[in-house]
Amino acid sequence: MITQTAAEPTVPAVPAPEETTEAPGRKELAWPWKDAPIRTLVQRIHQLQAERAQGFRRLEEVPTCRRGHRQYLRSGPDYDFARYRSTVHEVTQAFAAASREVLAVEAELAGPRRQPLLASHVRSLQELEQTRLGTVALLQLMETPELAGQEDAVEMHQLKMKVIKTMEAISEVLQDLRFDAESAE
Repeated sequence: MITQTAAEPTVPAVPAPEETTEAPGRKELAWPWKDAPIRTLVQRIHQLQAERAQGFRRLEEVPTCRRGHRQYLRSGPDYDFARYRSTVHEVTQAFAAASREVLAVEAELAGPRRQPLLASHVRSLQELEQTRLGTVALLQLMETPELAGQEDAVEMHQLKMKVIKTMEAISEVLQDLRFDAESAE
């Protein structure tokens, strides 16, 4: 789990955007992180990772909202698929927004900032998150009532271990990103 220390300042989710004029009468919002220091970009990546972690927890189980995959499985035999589908949709939207922002930070680091090492860390992070999401989705699929009894215990264990190892790799990349960002500034 990713936590933020008390000494570390919080980066707002979206700073006050600056407006640029593309053509007379037409305004387009500029990317809010364009002139931010590298440290701020890295802090934002960490915040996005925390949001992703929260999304994974929400997919797994949210007892207060009676949603999530485990709650869905426990709701049988009259499964509350509509509620589960709604949760999956909301989390998917949040993951997509986080991915777009992570890719924008990667492009900023690779291009104008000329920080290929930091950009490669961000790219690795994105790829690891894709692996994690795909593996978690496969695990959830294998636990559905339609496939109950057909799952292979060895395969389930392997997939769970893959999720754990992917999460460890994500933590390592985040540490490398933070360390290398400090060296870059």
